[in-house]
Amino acid sequence: MHIVQILPALDEGGVERGVVELNREFVRRGVTSTVVSRGGRLVACIERDGGRHVTVDVKAKNPLTAPLRVAALRRVLRESNPDLVHYRSRVPGWLFRFANRNLRLPFVTTVHGFNSPGAYSRIMAVGARVICPSTAVVEFVRRHYDISADKIRLIPRGVDPQQFDPARLDAAFMAEFRDRQGLAGRFVVLGVGRITPLKGYDVLIRATALAKARVPNIKTMIVGGAEASRTNTLTELQKLADELGVQKHVVFAGSQSKVAEIYACGSILVSANKAKPEAFGRSMAEALAMGCPVIATRFGGALDIVREGIDGWLVEPGDAEQLADRLVQASQTTFGDLRAGALARFSLAQMVDKTLAVYEEVLWEKGV
Repeated sequence: MHIVQILPALDEGGVERGVVELNREFVRRGVTSTVVSRGGRLVACIERDGGRHVTVDVKAKNPLTAPLRVAALRRVLRESNPDLVHYRSRVPGWLFRFANRNLRLPFVTTVHGFNSPGAYSRIMAVGARVICPSTAVVEFVRRHYDISADKIRLIPRGVDPQQFDPARLDAAFMAEFRDRQGLAGRFVVLGVGRITPLKGYDVLIRATALAKARVPNIKTMIVGGAEASRTNTLTELQKLADELGVQKHVVFAGSQSKVAEIYACGSILVSANKAKPEAFGRSMAEALAMGCPVIATRFGGALDIVREGIDGWLVEPGDAEQLADRLVQASQTTFGDLRAGALARFSLAQMVDKTLAVYEEVLWEKGV
């Protein structure tokens, strides 16, 4: 079987890391894997793991350049001649639709977010199968698009138990990182993910300011980079921390490659999305696999991941006071074995098995 995955770029994020993991596991299982994107720092991972990456600008939204990009994608697909295509975003979906007119390749989609319903977003619901990473996304797709339930497949994102293994951490990196960020003796609150307004980091900073009198050793660490178009968001967050007097309690650590070690440095992870929920929330599942409890906004993928009082808590969107209260409670709570439960529910193996089963099901229907 030869699979082509298409996504906008391979820089940073849960979707990108999921594609990298699937590429690696496909190759291990004898599946030929090609990834098409505009490129990015994770391309090296695709190629290192035995996959093939082809660079086509499937991210830009400029309609004037779309015909040339459709032609480029069509050439790639014709030359690759895959058994099935799997696209993961709207721009790649539309470009593929036009590129595939004469090729007629079977395809599936994954809905990775709660994008505004309409004609533009409908491209994500037209695959032979539509993969959803959480029950919240399943409900969203069924509510807004005319799609039968038998075409939808719920496949939670997977956690790699080898990559996220407390027994395989880089101790030297952790010691240096803790020292550099001033984490010794601190109650470390993590916010993990690229810096965008959607992540609700402003709520996290406000909650930190509200909690610091009750948790004097609190240290909130935001781990994630800001794209060139988002540098203003980073500046605004830094200014907010200064205005609230928590500049010594909040640190922006930038992008980090050793994510497992980052989770191991944390006392609690916060997923504070306030306007748009996480479709799944890889950082939450990964943190739990590393024994780090989670506080998350009460919507979206968090509803499948965070079990109230067992491995964390849920809070209302944008409620900094409630989040602050939960941070205080977390600083006083000892949790049990979080790792076993996370891996039982969100293993990498289940994600790969279910994804390949979808491909095989579609190809069998097509007589391939």
